[in-house]
Amino acid sequence: MTEKPLILVTNDDGITAPGIRTLISVMNEIGDVVVVAPDNPQSGMGHAITVNTTLRCNPVTVDEGPQLEYSCSGTPADCVKMASNEILNRKPDLCVSGINHGSNASLNVIYSGTMSAAVEAGIEGVPAIGFSLLDYNWDANFDACKEYVRKIVLNVLDNNLPEGIVLNVNIPNLKKEDIKGIKVCRQAHGNWKEDFDKRVSPQGEDYYWLTGKFVNLDQGEDTDLWALENGYISLVPVQFDLTAHHYIQKLNSWDL
Repeated sequence: MTEKPLILVTNDDGITAPGIRTLISVMNEIGDVVVVAPDNPQSGMGHAITVNTTLRCNPVTVDEGPQLEYSCSGTPADCVKMASNEILNRKPDLCVSGINHGSNASLNVIYSGTMSAAVEAGIEGVPAIGFSLLDYNWDANFDACKEYVRKIVLNVLDNNLPEGIVLNVNIPNLKKEDIKGIKVCRQAHGNWKEDFDKRVSPQGEDYYWLTGKFVNLDQGEDTDLWALENGYISLVPVQFDLTAHHYIQKLNSWDL
C-alpha cells in the first residue's frame, strides 16, 4: 500500500477510555485515523442499533493528535454506520475496535459491543479487528498490547481478510516479557451460569443486578481460553454468517 491507509477506530467503553486512547496512538503510527466512538460506555450492547430515538455525532478533541474524532450518542454498531454513511468520504481500509477493558473470548463475543462494531464494519466490506485486554480496570496498563496490536494490524493490511471474516483478538493481562506470542485458535465452548441479585428499593419496589460466573466447558488446547490461560494472545477468525450449514441436509430429511 503506497499511501497511508484510512483507519476507522471505535470501541464500546466510550471515547475517553484508556483502551481506545492507546489504540489511537498505535494507529496514528500506521495510517490516517478517524475516530467515531460512543460518548458513554456501551459494554454488553451486542449488535444493538438505535432506531427509536435520535442520534447525535459531534466532532471533539479528547487529546492532541493528528486523528479526527467524533463522539456519538449511539451504540458501537451505530458508530460504524455513522462513520460509513455520514463522516468518511471513502470506505476505510481498516476498522479497529477496542482496546476493550475485559475479555471478549469464547461466548463473550456474542454480547460484546467491541466485537459488534468490528462485525458491522465487516458487514460493510471493511476488514476489521476487535482487540481486548483481560483487565476490567479503567486504569489498566495497555503498554504490553502495543507491539502485538501493531503486528496484527500490519498483517491484515498486507494480507487483507476474506469477505465475511473479522478477527477477535484477546490479550492476557501479563507483562510484555511474559506474553509467549500469538496463537491462532477457535472460540472455546463455554457459557454463563447466571443469577439475579434481587433487592428492594426504598420505595418498596423490586430491582435486580445481573450476576454470574463464566464456565469453560471446553478442554481443547486449540481454543482461545486455553491460549489465554497459557500466556498467549488468542486470535480467532469470526464469521457473521450464522447459518448452521452442517445441519441443512438433516433438516431436508424432515417431513416438511
